[in-house]
Amino acid sequence: MPQLGTGIIPAGGAGTLGQELQYVVRRAFVKKLVVQIYNTSPLTAALIANSQPATGGVSSVTIPAQGAQFVNLQWVGYDGSFSQPAVQPAVTNLEFNLKGAVIPIPYLGFEGIVQEAHEIIPLLAARMNDAGNVYCDGVATALLNNISNTQQVIGLPAAVDDGTNATNYGNQSRTTNPWLKAKRYAAGSVNPTRALVAQFITGTFKNGGELPTFGIMGPATWQTLQNDFLPNESYVVTPEKGFDDEPWGARSAFRALMVSGVPIYMDPYVPEGTLYLLNTGYMAFYIHERAAFAFTGFESTLSNFQIGFIGAVLSLLELVLAKPKVCTVVTGFTFVSI
Repeated sequence: MPQLGTGIIPAGGAGTLGQELQYVVRRAFVKKLVVQIYNTSPLTAALIANSQPATGGVSSVTIPAQGAQFVNLQWVGYDGSFSQPAVQPAVTNLEFNLKGAVIPIPYLGFEGIVQEAHEIIPLLAARMNDAGNVYCDGVATALLNNISNTQQVIGLPAAVDDGTNATNYGNQSRTTNPWLKAKRYAAGSVNPTRALVAQFITGTFKNGGELPTFGIMGPATWQTLQNDFLPNESYVVTPEKGFDDEPWGARSAFRALMVSGVPIYMDPYVPEGTLYLLNTGYMAFYIHERAAFAFTGFESTLSNFQIGFIGAVLSLLELVLAKPKVCTVVTGFTFVSI
């Protein structure tokens, strides 16, 4: 619907100059499609970057995990004697099945003919581009929300858990195998601060023996943590120079908040009030090597009495956290209104 009667364009209506202009003048389209409805996700980006190949089979990803000692230490005296050792079973398999996600892509038969040599935005190209965005959005949503739907990727609420949400993980019981428990804290309706986050990072190390790689928070929670940093900002003024000599002016605030050497990022898919401290040394997407965002190609829909084509983007993947005890979830933070 053209906008008439504003700026240099006259008003419309029957017999008006505005109506005449509609008949004889093309619109000045910007030849790009501006996507309005998706978000970026640091977690999804990290998992895709750290992805591992998988193949077929039942329990497509099976990880042998040592949950007990194979051998025991004995102290010996001068004579060097020791007790006969026993063979101790110590390995348990963590088992994961890949989850299938498909995005059907339609292509009407006459769509290409109508658009040929006259398209502003090729609809087929827009759908193909949208498939990637829809996929990332759907996966990111499942990663931060899905606990029990076994047709979807099992997300962090089940993987980074102490049994509160998921008593089993990797087809093993967290009660029988307590080494499958991540650390869970309740912050207690307080603002996240550097001191508190550092305390939870220390707790992660105490529980799992390793520091997390990075942390993620919802934007409002992350901003509340940043507010604990901002009053301590300072500008270094070099003699005979200004503090804003950087090409983009004075630097203020942060893109990532470093606490105890661990960067904390904002992720729009993380529920507000929650902090995840994650270790990518043991966490990755396992993606089937034959179905890694693969396109099936287009097939005719004539068999359905329609002139057209349909294709699909297919992937088989699962989030696998091989060592939950090196990760932590903190809930109950308060956060600013943004």
